[in-house]
Amino acid sequence: MDRAEVIELLIAIKENYPNFDTSDESIDRHFKYLHDLPYEIASRNVEEHIRTSKYPPNIAEIRGSLGEQIERDRMKAATAEYFAAREEAAKNACPPPPGWKEAIYAKLGRPIC
Repeated sequence: MDRAEVIELLIAIKENYPNFDTSDESIDRHFKYLHDLPYEIASRNVEEHIRTSKYPPNIAEIRGSLGEQIERDRMKAATAEYFAAREEAAKNACPPPPGWKEAIYAKLGRPIC
């Protein structure tokens, strides 16, 4: 979502909640937290909030649960990537050559356990 779309959202909120703050600081704050959210979803969440609440929406209510879903999907993808890398490493893994452990212990001057 770009800054103009954030302003459109805040105007819609201001039309329904006259005391809602639409200052430049408020626009900047909303843009900071809403820039990664698609405008259509934010607009739908604002419309639903207007239909169901007598209080103006905060940023979390504008984001709705999509923000959580986006983060959950990102984390699932990162986890799947991690496990795929681990699986690939397991396929390519091989035991150390015979005598390797003993040579390391000998260099360290420790007895083999």
